[in-house]
This record gives sequence, C-alpha cells and structure tokens, in this order.
Amino acid sequence: MLVQEEAKIKQLLTKYQNPDVTFRDIIAALKEYHGLACKQETYVFSNRFQMMLVNLQGVIPVTYMGVIYNFPVCIWLMDTHPNNAPVCFVKPTPDMSIKMSCYVDQNGKIYLPYLHDWSPASSDLLGLIQVMICIFGEHPPVYSKPKYETAVPYPTQPFMPMPGTSGGGTPYPPYPPRPGYPPQMGYPPASTAYPPAGGGPPYPTGGGGQAYQPPPTQQPQQHRYPPYPTQPQPQTANASAAAGTGTITEEHIRASLLSAVEDKLRRRLDEHFSQIKAELDILQQTANELVQGKGKLEKLIERQEKEKNELERNITVLKEKEKDLEKAISRLSDKEDIDVDEAVTTTAPLYKQILNAYAEEAATEDTIYYMSEALRRGVIDLDVFLKQVRSLSRKQFMLRALMQKCRQKAGLAG
Repeated sequence: MLVQEEAKIKQLLTKYQNPDVTFRDIIAALKEYHGLACKQETYVFSNRFQMMLVNLQGVIPVTYMGVIYNFPVCIWLMDTHPNNAPVCFVKPTPDMSIKMSCYVDQNGKIYLPYLHDWSPASSDLLGLIQVMICIFGEHPPVYSKPKYETAVPYPTQPFMPMPGTSGGGTPYPPYPPRPGYPPQMGYPPASTAYPPAGGGPPYPTGGGGQAYQPPPTQQPQQHRYPPYPTQPQPQTANASAAAGTGTITEEHIRASLLSAVEDKLRRRLDEHFSQIKAELDILQQTANELVQGKGKLEKLIERQEKEKNELERNITVLKEKEKDLEKAISRLSDKEDIDVDEAVTTTAPLYKQILNAYAEEAATEDTIYYMSEALRRGVIDLDVFLKQVRSLSRKQFMLRALMQKCRQKAGLAG
C-alpha cells in the first residue's frame, strides 16, 4: 500500500477513540483483500443521528460450489472500534437480489456469531472477513435477477439499523420500495457491477432466475486471491425458493442449530481453556515457590555442615584435653601427700612477704567475722568484742598497707 494512502487513512481516523488500533486493523484487511477500499461517508443511525464514519467497501472472493465469486460488501467501523463490533451489509448491484437467510436479512444486513461474540482483545476485521467468506461459501448472500424483474438494489429505508435493532417489531421489517439509496448512505451508483472473478459463471440464481452476464463492454475482472476451501451445500429448488421468500426451511434450522452448537462448543472450550490456564498458573507459582524453598534449604544444609565440622573439631580437642587431664591425675595419685604450705613456693623473698601478708590478712578478716557471730549469739560481751575488733582492724590495715608497698616494689599492677 502506498504511503499516501496510509496517510489518508490516518487522517480519516483522527476523530476515532482508538486511531492506532483501528489503523492497524484496516491496513491488515486491505493488504489481504485488495478488492476492498477505505472510505469515509455519512452513516445514519436508527435514531436518525448522522455521523461521519469510515467503512471498507468492495468485493471479497468467495468459493461457492467450486466457482469463485466476488460478493459486494460494506463494513462500517464505529468511532469506538474495536470496542464495538462493525456493522456489515451486502451491497447488491441492480442486477442482483438479496438472498435472505439466517445470516442476511432483506435489507442486506449481515448477522454472524463472530459479530455477536465480538471481543476487542481477540476480534479484528481480517477474522471477520474470513468468517464472511466461509459463511457465504455455504449460503450465498445474493443471486442474479431474472431479466423481467425491476432493477431495485434494496427495499430502501431512510436509515440503517444498528446491531441488535430492526427498526420495528419483526426481525426483518418491511419497508416501502424506493429506487436507489440516498447519497448520505455512501453506496456506489446503481451502474456499478461486480461480475464473478476470473470471468467465471454468473452469480447463483434465486430459483428460476436467469444467469447474470457481465456487460459486453466491460472486461471480466481477474481474480487475484487464493481460493478458500469450502464444503458446498447444494440446495433444492424448494429450499432456494423458500429462502428467496423469507420462509424458514430445514436449511435455516440446520444452520441455526450448527451455529448454536458451535457457540456452545466455543464457550465450553473457552471455559476449559480458562480452567487449564488457571491450573497452570497455580502450578507455575508452586514451582517458583519450590525453587525458592530449595535454595533456602541448600543454604540451611550448608550452614549445618559448617557447624557440624566445627563441632567435630571441638570434640576432638576436648578428648585430647581429657586424656591430658587423666594423665595428670594418674601422675599425681602415685605421689605422696603434699603439704599445703609447701605446695606453693615463691621465686623471691618479696613475693613470699606478699603471700604471707595476704594469708594473714585473710585470716584476720575471718576472725572478725567469727567474732561478730559470737557477739550475735551472746557468747562474748560487747566490750570484749569492741576491744578485739579494734585490735584486729588495726592489724588488718597494717597488713594491707604492707602488701601495697610490696606490690609497688615488685612492679606489680595496683
């Protein structure tokens, strides 16, 4: 697609709520289906409100009973696209008539499960057109008129119904016939023709109608699209006639049942998929938690291994100390009793003086304690106690002073 055309489409989407998403959706559809063109025209809602909207109009290739036809369609994009589904119509030429079915009403409006279940996250124009091709391959939306019929493209109405509305009480309300469409509807002139692709057979007839032939002066349009595989559904003459008159036939019931079964299966598959996805998310979360727990356990085991090794080393050291202690006890038990006074010896007279003064001072303190106990019990009188305590305290003071001087001479810490 030329850069100028893309710039023009971007300019048309300036008033849309999601211009970037809508632009990508349109470009993807135009690149795949070259028979469509993007235009901006006036759309009239059911309440007669008018708005300038973008539409894709042209032809899409459909394979019907082994032959490729170009069926004319118009896809209107709401200004909220893709939040709301498009509104789709079949646009027959004057030589064609709309073939009503459960997918197309007498006004040419298209009804599809894809439009009913439109989702902004998963639906797009490319998928919509592919669904149209598959549906129209089984139920052609138009057929060629007999030559004796009047060339009226639609039973016209002053507005297009919105999705889910019919403009009246019945699904396909009748409208008074009026040749042509008003200019604001954005439809091509009545002389525009859409011949079958590749100059092939005419459009399917609507029950006894004559085959549509391309104008003599117009060259047959060459089909440039790959065929879409379909399963042709041959209809009887009665069924074709019934479809042309709007009567519900077995084919309509069968298509409705197939659509209902398809929707139910799709919902079941979506529910099953959602359930499996939720279970997978839970399993993934559990796996992440297990991986984190594994890391914590490995760190804990490593720390315990270090503590175990340290404990084994300490046990070995204690056993060695225990053996040394047992040897010392054994060695001491073999010797004679040791005099306590001779057990401690000093290396210098000054140290011996300190030791003797300390022992005498400790004995004096014990004497004072026992004197206090004797007074408390009444063994001695108070006068005796005070006299002895004064004498002992004076002696204890002199001993402590002596030890202090000896420590200073020996250079010991105060």
